[in-house]
Amino acid sequence: MREKVVEIESLWFKYQMAGDWVLRNLNLVVHEGEFIAIMGPSGCGKSTLLYILTGIIPNMIRGELRGSIRIFGRDILKLPQSEIVRNVGFIFQNPDSQLIMPTVYEEVIYGLENLGLDGGEIEARTREVLEYTGLWAKRDYSPWSLSAGERQILAIASVLAMRPRLLILDEPTSMLDHRGTSRVLELISRIKREIGITVIVVEHKIEWASEIADRIVIMDKGEFVLQGSPGEVFSNIEAIRRIGVRPPMVSEVFYRLSDLGFDVKKIPVTASEGLREVMNIICRGGEGGRGNYRG
Repeated sequence: MREKVVEIESLWFKYQMAGDWVLRNLNLVVHEGEFIAIMGPSGCGKSTLLYILTGIIPNMIRGELRGSIRIFGRDILKLPQSEIVRNVGFIFQNPDSQLIMPTVYEEVIYGLENLGLDGGEIEARTREVLEYTGLWAKRDYSPWSLSAGERQILAIASVLAMRPRLLILDEPTSMLDHRGTSRVLELISRIKREIGITVIVVEHKIEWASEIADRIVIMDKGEFVLQGSPGEVFSNIEAIRRIGVRPPMVSEVFYRLSDLGFDVKKIPVTASEGLREVMNIICRGGEGGRGNYRG
């Protein structure tokens, strides 16, 4: 049985001096090796939840917190920030908020030195992660000479070098252009395929998340309103439309086909699933593929 990495029970939170609860009665269990994508409208509490999971709340940002959160079986509210950092890696939206050293190489070394590792281990890990992320050739560059996408990759590399057991990313592509977004998302996909650590990401690239996530969690007004596999979540047409979360484009096509009366048995979330369902509709329906079209 896989280890429980995150256990959230009856979590409520509101910021200091605020009147309303930002998070309301959240419950979630994340198991070892799972990839969880969290989505929802702006302001629904996604980033606040990540700040709690990384100890930023309440160690640096104050507020009223009720309920319990355990990371690897331990109450995160009772752990010092230094211990949380050893197990939980966090990537901010803006990579510039994480980069402080004069060279790419020194940026990775900085976090490893804070772990108290010996020089040989630091050098080995630094080379390994920079080669893995494609930044070894730029090890002597200033981070500020890199593109925004490369800076975000460097931020991820610096965290990966510390070998966290849980990686948390808060909209890691929101500050990037198309090319930078593609590079960062491909790196995260590789991390899932090749390293297999537990990942929780807030990301609005719906198609990508639907391809890679084991589970999608939809938030609205501080609550978890839907969670399940991508197929389970985006098959709930009424709820998705009510919340206002954009489904994958292929799902939208089949929402419309269903509205028009076509015999849609399964809402696809990927292009390959969409092709299969089109063929199934044609096979079920006969002439023109209209099948049990009710229009």
